[in-house]
Amino acid sequence: MRESWRWFGPNDPVTISEIRQTGATDIVSALHSVPTGEVWQLEDIKAYKALIETCEPNESPLKWTVVESIPVHEDIKLARPGHEKYIENWIVSMENLAKCGIKTICYNFMPVIDWTRTDLNYRLPSGAYALRFDQPKFAAFDLFILQRENAEKEYSKEELAEAKRVFEEMTEAERSTLTNNIIAGLPGRMTDSYGIEDFRAMLANYKDIDANQLRKNLFSFLEKVLPRAEAAGIKLAIHPDDPPRDMLGLPRIVCTADDLNILFDAQPSPSNGMTLCVGTYSSRPDNNLPEMAQQFGERIHFSHLRGVTRDPKEQRSFYEASHLDSDVDMVAVIDALLKEERRRAESGMSQDIFIRPDHGHQMMDDIGKTVNPGYSGIGRLKGLAEIRGVIRALAARA
Repeated sequence: MRESWRWFGPNDPVTISEIRQTGATDIVSALHSVPTGEVWQLEDIKAYKALIETCEPNESPLKWTVVESIPVHEDIKLARPGHEKYIENWIVSMENLAKCGIKTICYNFMPVIDWTRTDLNYRLPSGAYALRFDQPKFAAFDLFILQRENAEKEYSKEELAEAKRVFEEMTEAERSTLTNNIIAGLPGRMTDSYGIEDFRAMLANYKDIDANQLRKNLFSFLEKVLPRAEAAGIKLAIHPDDPPRDMLGLPRIVCTADDLNILFDAQPSPSNGMTLCVGTYSSRPDNNLPEMAQQFGERIHFSHLRGVTRDPKEQRSFYEASHLDSDVDMVAVIDALLKEERRRAESGMSQDIFIRPDHGHQMMDDIGKTVNPGYSGIGRLKGLAEIRGVIRALAARA
């Protein structure tokens, strides 16, 4: 496997020189400064690649090999008139990356919002801090802060009562923080930041878009993208919806193994692959991650190896757990990925799976520092070290 590390550019608190110290060999990054829908110009890609890869002769080299992500414009998801220009811009960006030797692209098709959490500093018993999704808090936001039209129809009487209690017990500052956590642009997200009125307007754009229509729009996008991805030797790796279920009245279409079967049956191109985000998929109890790693092995081009621990009383609530101590059998997942790599090697394919630690805890010397939520250095280093140990042990046993 290829050990990678996500880097958000020159303003990332974790520097390239610090990433080099982790032992990772590959960088996952993007041109975050380019507005959604615009072309990633060849010269900009080359300059960014040089920023990552230039090093002294006695330094360990790093390579920019995975893009996360080229954002998909909302007009594509909505199939609005004129959206074809944004698809062509996406394709040109993809082809420009291929010309620079960057041929693995993670992307998502989530409407309006990207990964969503209610708490960015959830204190663990260890004293470290994690990201958390709290369903009652989220319902309180939806019902009483956002006041989404007809939202109450999506909740039971008990859920409505609990959400009201949670809302009434929050201070104004806590309500403001909750709102910002859910709708403000976070480093690592691939969407824009909205005010509450803008957010309502964006949600309203999807009032006539159900899961079937959104899936058709995804397939239409891929029908244009995949032939040129194949020609350029690109592997696309769709990221699941996070959390993997409908929310805020928005349809979600990459949540389960069934969703993936529909996607790959409809678009069987070898360039059409997936990001196995272990933590995202495992936040649904009906997703069996070791089984999914085996079932979709040939489609996995990238994997986020993190886990979550769900609330036993409310399975939709979870926090980002330690990489090896979660609701996921991470050892079994890694074992399945290693077996897939051996299968590829036996078939004459030299295609390693890129992996990275994800959403590490804010801990030790990083507590109190300014960090990108979920992307502090020490927590991810701990996760990478744990994952590396599992890989070495399983590889030695094989």
